[in-house]
Amino acid sequence: MSGRTTSSREVLMPEHHNSDRLDVTEVLTSDHKEMLDLIGKIENTSDPGMRRDLVDTVIAEVMRHAVAEEMYVYPAIEEHVPNGAEEVEQDKREHQEIVVTMKQMEHIDVSAPSFVELIRRFEAQVRHHAKDEEAEQFPKLRAHLSSDQLLDIGRKVHSAKKLAPTRPHPSAPHSELFHKTVGPGVGMIDRLLDKLTGRQTG
Repeated sequence: MSGRTTSSREVLMPEHHNSDRLDVTEVLTSDHKEMLDLIGKIENTSDPGMRRDLVDTVIAEVMRHAVAEEMYVYPAIEEHVPNGAEEVEQDKREHQEIVVTMKQMEHIDVSAPSFVELIRRFEAQVRHHAKDEEAEQFPKLRAHLSSDQLLDIGRKVHSAKKLAPTRPHPSAPHSELFHKTVGPGVGMIDRLLDKLTGRQTG
């Protein structure tokens, strides 16, 4: 058992970047790569224990990323990007679809035939969302915000991820206010449960 756990941790630990030197678009682009790399590892292993560890890790990574976006990136888009509010509403709808999928992933038997289909759906959702952000939104952020503003948001995103929930909560609102007031408490409970259950979160 201990041999498998050690090897799992080595395989699934994401290579977190030094975000103090990266602007927010670079931080989030690196997040996207890490999440898709983890999904690829899930698809390329048949070991149930490894699969479960990887699934739990990618869920935590996506949750932290999404919450940080909703706290700091989406408000910046709404304020500075033309028609930003409409774009943010679409982003939040996509986040909700991903959260619902992750809730299914949280409880599914990773050895079940339906698991592969679920992971493929999840990958398609994450890949689509990442592509839209990187191709459409990030250039707009770079065009409408200064380098200092982008670096400042990057630092805020990095800090927010430390306190964000690590488990999917489909009933939670996708709002800056919720994440800044209730979110830290939800995140604390999630991390306590993770510790008590030995759940891998990266």
